[in-house]
Amino acid sequence: MKHKEEVCCLQETQATDDHFIQRDGKTFAGYHLLVDLWQAHSLNDLTLMRTTLKECVEICNATLLHIHLHHFEPNGGISGVAVLAESHISVHTWPERSFAAFDLFMCGKAIPQNAIAILKRTFAPQNVDIRQELRGVIEQQIPTLQEHGLSYEHV
Repeated sequence: MKHKEEVCCLQETQATDDHFIQRDGKTFAGYHLLVDLWQAHSLNDLTLMRTTLKECVEICNATLLHIHLHHFEPNGGISGVAVLAESHISVHTWPERSFAAFDLFMCGKAIPQNAIAILKRTFAPQNVDIRQELRGVIEQQIPTLQEHGLSYEHV
């Protein structure tokens, strides 16, 4: 962890054996953050993007499997993904509009909210729009398909 103030604290979060999360009386697959950076800088720097994604993975306590980035010409935009054991971080940039769209989805003990401070520090946006969803929320105990004599092919 780089800076203590950059870390989001979710101590009450518990991960189950299947990496679903239990928090505030809910069980869900993971946090999904959509982060839009406006009036951002350095959005065409491929090396900086790769370094930033690696730093985000580390501070989120996630496990990096692979990073793939594509640099578009002539505007220099970048599209790519960091594939994680806990899911992914994806990015699409429009340097000509000073805009970047990040998509962070993580399960288990990973904390995607920690990446926001890194993205703000690195790309220095004037405006940031963050939306968070809980994916795969289990509202109630749902019987498995097998308990009803069904398989996924029947659904």
